[in-house]
Amino acid sequence: MTSAPSSGDPGSSSSHSQGRSPQNRRPDLRRPRFRQWRKVLGATAASALVGTTGAVVLLWSQYEGIVADLPTVEGLRSYQPPVMSRLYAGDDQLIAELANERRIFVPISAVPDKVKSAFVAAEDQKFWTHKGVDPVAIARAGLTDLTRGKGKRPIGASTITQQVARIMLLGSNAVSFRRKAKEAFLAMRVEQVLPKDKILEIYLNEIYLGSGAYGIAAASQTYFNKPLDQLDDAEAAFLAALPKSPTNYNPVRFPDAARGRRNWVLERMADIGAITHDAARVAEAQPLTTRSFTRPGPALGAEWFAEEVRRELMERYGQDVTMQGGLDVHTSLDLPLQRNAQDILRQELMAYDRAHRGWRGPVHHLSDIGSSSSTAEWVQALQGVPVPAGMLDQWRLAVVLDAKGQVGWLEGSVVRRNNATQSGGEPRTGVVQGKDMAWARRFKPLRAGDVIMVQPQAEGGHVALMQVPVVEGAIVTMNARTGRVLALVGGWSFQASQFDRATQALRQPGSSFKPFVYLDAMEQGISPSQKFDDSPVSYGAWHPNNYEKDFWGPTTLHDALRESRNLVTIRLAAHLGMKTVADMATNLGLVDSMPHVLPAALGAVETTVLKEAGAYASLAAGGRKVTPTLVDDVQDREGHVIWRPEGLALTTVSSAQSNGGQTTDQPAADAVFPDAPSDQKSGDTGKAAPAAAPVEQPIVMPGQNDAPALHDSRQQVASAQSAFQITTMLQDVIRRGTGMRAGTGIDVPIAGKTGTSQNFNDAWFAGYTPDLVTVVWIGFDTPQSLGKNETGGAIAGPLWNKVMKTALDGYPRQDFVPPVGITLVQYDTGRGVAIDAFKEGQVPGLSANLSSNVNPQELTAADTGAENMPDSESDMAAEGSGGGQSGEHAPSGNGGSSGSAAPSAPAGGDIGMGGLY
Repeated sequence: MTSAPSSGDPGSSSSHSQGRSPQNRRPDLRRPRFRQWRKVLGATAASALVGTTGAVVLLWSQYEGIVADLPTVEGLRSYQPPVMSRLYAGDDQLIAELANERRIFVPISAVPDKVKSAFVAAEDQKFWTHKGVDPVAIARAGLTDLTRGKGKRPIGASTITQQVARIMLLGSNAVSFRRKAKEAFLAMRVEQVLPKDKILEIYLNEIYLGSGAYGIAAASQTYFNKPLDQLDDAEAAFLAALPKSPTNYNPVRFPDAARGRRNWVLERMADIGAITHDAARVAEAQPLTTRSFTRPGPALGAEWFAEEVRRELMERYGQDVTMQGGLDVHTSLDLPLQRNAQDILRQELMAYDRAHRGWRGPVHHLSDIGSSSSTAEWVQALQGVPVPAGMLDQWRLAVVLDAKGQVGWLEGSVVRRNNATQSGGEPRTGVVQGKDMAWARRFKPLRAGDVIMVQPQAEGGHVALMQVPVVEGAIVTMNARTGRVLALVGGWSFQASQFDRATQALRQPGSSFKPFVYLDAMEQGISPSQKFDDSPVSYGAWHPNNYEKDFWGPTTLHDALRESRNLVTIRLAAHLGMKTVADMATNLGLVDSMPHVLPAALGAVETTVLKEAGAYASLAAGGRKVTPTLVDDVQDREGHVIWRPEGLALTTVSSAQSNGGQTTDQPAADAVFPDAPSDQKSGDTGKAAPAAAPVEQPIVMPGQNDAPALHDSRQQVASAQSAFQITTMLQDVIRRGTGMRAGTGIDVPIAGKTGTSQNFNDAWFAGYTPDLVTVVWIGFDTPQSLGKNETGGAIAGPLWNKVMKTALDGYPRQDFVPPVGITLVQYDTGRGVAIDAFKEGQVPGLSANLSSNVNPQELTAADTGAENMPDSESDMAAEGSGGGQSGEHAPSGNGGSSGSAAPSAPAGGDIGMGGLY
């Protein structure tokens, strides 16, 4: 029996089994390894699925959050950029620009192709083909940013559409992925709403291009002082170089960088086929030359006027519309007259200052400068001296080099605005005039090192010694028929002080108020020949007096107004009642309100130069209320008239109405501005809506038989007859009364009145022709006396004379035309022969026996305002007048009822709190 081999033997079955080929082996040992891989792959796939799902959810939530915050793009359809408003003078000369951002809007149809191509080449070469974003540019910028390292600002890849979305809708320039995502989404929406041309139009008008210029039109004017259609290839390329960084490519500060960027833009223009490569080479060879541009406004001399117009616009329309609404404001300014009036005022103020105030000394002293100083030394020292406020452009800041009056200055120097010191300029020397040296020697002799203001003279190498006056003044000239203000000067220098003394300073008009007391008397039927007693009178504690401290006895109103007699005016006002006088003054717009006290009849009220000009214009206009206006019309950016002054309208009437001398009560549509609103309220200062559309009215074209007519809807405050009576009396004021100096050398009919307030604090003259009215004022900002006997006739009258001579140049001679119902009569007033106007039923030369409306014994301090009279307003000429009579006399129309002889001693010590002369 054969036994089986052991398991350990080679020949055993076990060994044979182990010797089988690998193909026949069972993979028992590999099964656990595949299970592990399946688990890993399964876990990885599950994680990827969860991560992807989470990322999608996260991205979707972020997208939803971004999209939810996106502003609407529909507003871009009606895009209207902030555009500067412009002010024009009466001859359509630009005098000022009002703007938060200096922008000139230009439609895309008016943009030259070379300018479009330059910006597209520089900012977005695929602008015409992409849908709002440029994926290739974004990827390129991303790769570049990854390789640039940390701490550097990322390279942008924004398209023009994205920039429009950021500027117009986002308003943020923050560096963040969220902002870039918003920008991209908005850009795609913008592309769906607007055509490419509109997007480019918004971009070109909105971008900031440095030096205060917004938009390409303003930039073209700022850098090259020319319109867009006159730019060459190099200039267009330079403008396109600026959006990247207007500061770093400023042609003045960084000319090389600016030129390099410009040339790069020219290469891009050649790459996209906008210009040829040869043209690009030619343009690159051109120097980068800019032309200085001075932003208009206000025009020289028009600062006061323009600022007052700006205030009116701000009050009517608000900040946004005024500064960015694109308004065209046509004003009534006569620029040559304005400049002449300002020069005349300055000359008169300097003359007064030299005669009354004396030399006040140098503006600064340089202790290290003397006769041995070199030119370089005094030039360097002088450049560090601040320029005094109010120094005129034709003056120079100079340093005294020796005691003989030799001075040195810098001709053509530029005043730096930040610290008001000089830079540059050519050194010049001269000698102070001998008369000026003598003038200074009486007060503070000139020393070496003194810094003074001088004005170089045309011949002899001499300079005149100048100083800024302390006294101030104001002038208003306006059309007497319409109220259009032609000139408005608010003081010595707008740069030194923007306080407008013509419109903002409330001052006492003094005796220039008296004509309106007399106008009230004419309205109550009192004639110019009516006599009131010019004799001492006291009302309680108040003792008024005449300026001359004499008394005429019974005096006609004509003579009393001509010579500005206080006591007659007081008696007249007491007879009329101060309420009616106050009503007359307020209805004319002379004052906003006034107390019902007798000193107010002498001008103890407050008004402005502009208001007084309007009141005097009402006399010239036949009693119609004339409201001074500086603006003829306001047009919106579309050219529609949205505001015009109320009161006068140009209409048409049929030939039958014209021949009959009648016009319709209701004006037809305006033949000149038919689209102007007709429902404006006089004096309305409410703010108008920015986009308020003008009221549409049918255009009425004049027919073959129609004639133009002027419709006057202004309030008739006083009758034309009464206004003419006052005008006739005021003509005699200038012929032989207190205003004679104002009429010297003027050969046209003029009427006017002097005004001097208590203590000679204010000097006025107001006068008019049938066409023009001018009011002037002189005084100190802080009220103080101008000097003894410095009356309105003495210092304001000559100033008025010079202004009116200039204003009347070119005007035809016009006479004051008597209205219907007036008779002009020459008669003897008792103090000379006069011509007066009398109404029907009035007897020339007759003084009726008027009954008094008031018993002076019943008047108290409350009626006279005496308890409010400050000590400084006591009698100005009280020396030797402390005693005297103080009898109480009622106003009298009967020449003999109150005594015809003046007492030997003056009565009372108080001239009054109002007018003097």
